[in-house]
Amino acid sequence: MKGLFITLEGIEGCGKTTQLRLLSEHLEQRGAGVTVTREPGGTPLAEALRGLLLDPATGGISPLSELMMYAAARAQHVDAVIRPALDRGGVVLCDRFCDSTLAYQGGGRGICMDEIRTLNALATGGLAPDLTLLFDLPVETGLARSGRRGAPDRIEGEPADFHRRVRDAFLDIARAEPRRITIIDASAPVEDVFRSVCAVVDGLFQTRQNATLGGSAPPDRA
Repeated sequence: MKGLFITLEGIEGCGKTTQLRLLSEHLEQRGAGVTVTREPGGTPLAEALRGLLLDPATGGISPLSELMMYAAARAQHVDAVIRPALDRGGVVLCDRFCDSTLAYQGGGRGICMDEIRTLNALATGGLAPDLTLLFDLPVETGLARSGRRGAPDRIEGEPADFHRRVRDAFLDIARAEPRRITIIDASAPVEDVFRSVCAVVDGLFQTRQNATLGGSAPPDRA
């Protein structure tokens, strides 16, 4: 089968990184070749940009500069990590992707969504996830969780109203693309959240397997 591209999205403290680890272990037990990566990050260049973007000591970055830095990291990430893994027929699990840019730089910073979509398309060469899991919970709950991890990074330290705009943008994106994006209740216990994740992902694997056995190819990613 073709490679499978799954992204995990959500506000700060939604638990997606924990679910990413659990899902990777689950898929590896099924015999899948899994590449686990993140944005911004995944390559030396992108990790360096991540450090600048998240470090509070970096100080103020204009919204447009911030957007361009995320796009540069993504272009390198897609070219060096994501596309090669998909071309090998593997499963790519990515902690954040284009939806985060729409939610944070669009919803949070107020940059035009259509302009962000154009830049995302350029950075990715039109690559889109087969499935996106959106882990949703109240902003106050997420920020309380992330606060227990230690001092906030540059994004976590934004005011609560910023994070509410981000959450609203994520939900708007999900409502606009229900075939790609599944909303998961991230306020539930970790085990319950993971059962919901497995139900969605295992269902996708079964659908693709049935399509292959039936002689019809699954839809293209892009």
